[in-house]
Amino acid sequence: MKAIVYERYGTPDVLQLKEVDKPVPGNNEVLIKIHAASINSFDMRHLKADPFLIRFGAGLLKPKKNILGVDIAGVVEAVGKNVTRFQPGDEVFGDICECGCGGFAEYVSVDGTELALKPASMTFNEAASIPMAAVTALKGLRDKGEIKSGQKLLINGASGGVGSFAVQIAKSFGAEVTAVCSTRNLDLARSLGADHVIDYSREDLTKSGKLYDLILACNGYHPLSAYRRALRPEGTYVMAGGTMKQIFAPMLLGPLLSKFGSKKITNISSKPSRGDLEFLIKLFEAGKIRPFIDRSYPLQQTADAFWYIEREHAQGKVVITVC
Repeated sequence: MKAIVYERYGTPDVLQLKEVDKPVPGNNEVLIKIHAASINSFDMRHLKADPFLIRFGAGLLKPKKNILGVDIAGVVEAVGKNVTRFQPGDEVFGDICECGCGGFAEYVSVDGTELALKPASMTFNEAASIPMAAVTALKGLRDKGEIKSGQKLLINGASGGVGSFAVQIAKSFGAEVTAVCSTRNLDLARSLGADHVIDYSREDLTKSGKLYDLILACNGYHPLSAYRRALRPEGTYVMAGGTMKQIFAPMLLGPLLSKFGSKKITNISSKPSRGDLEFLIKLFEAGKIRPFIDRSYPLQQTADAFWYIEREHAQGKVVITVC
C-alpha cells in the first residue's frame, strides 16, 4: 500500500510517499481502508519532535512509528476473530493516536474500541475532521469548564481546528460566545455562530474590562495573570493549546493558583472517546456543528498540506483525501 513515511524528525520535507506492507489485522483489530484523514497539531509536534520531551515516547533519535495521522475515516475491510462490533463494509471514523497512529496511508489496522460508526449524512472528509479537535473542544467546555446555558464564554483562537468546533459546541449549550481571532477570520467566527468577535491585532481581550464565566484558550498567548483578570468570580480558564510554555503553565501553576480565590485554572489533554464521538454525531445530525474544512490535499501532497498549515495558519481543518 501507499503511505506517507517519515524516518527522521524535521520539517514537512522529511515526509515521503512510499510503498509499505499492507497491515494484517490482529485478533482484536479492524483493518480499515482509509478514505480521509486530517492533520492536527499532534501530528505537527510529532513530525518535529517539538517539544523535545516527545522523543521519550516517540523515539529518542528517530521515530519508532513512521506513519503519522490520528484522525481517520474509512471503510472496514476485515476484522479480527474477536471483533464483534464491526463487520466488513461498515463506515467508521475516530482518533487512533493510542493505536500507534498511521492515518496518512491507504490502510490501517487498529483496535476498534474507540471508533464510531459514521452516519450516512456525514462525508468521509467531515468525519475525518472531527475526532481529535472536536473531542478536545467538547472535553474542554463540558468536562473541564462545566459550561452552562447563559454563561458568557470567550474562545481564544476561535478559527482553528479546536476553536472552530468550540464556538459551535458552546452555542449548542446555550452560551453567549465571544470569539477571538485575526482580522481575516472574523467573518468565519461569525458564521460559526459567535455572538461577539474580537480582532486580537486591534484589541487586547485581557484589558477590555469585560469579564467571562469561562475562557477556553485554544491559543493562549497571554500570561495566566491576564486571563485571571478577565474571569468573573467563580470563573474557569481552560488551556487547550498553544506553545509548550503556554500549555505547561496551567499544568504547573493551575492547581496552586486555583487555591487562591474562587477562580479555577486548568488544562485539557484529550483522549479518544467513542462516547464523545457519538455525542458529537448527535450534534452534527441536529445541525448544531459542522466541520469547517479549509483545504483538502491528495495523499501524495501531504507534505504540502503540512507546509500550508505551518505557513498560512489554516482556518478550521485541513484534510488528506486518500481515496
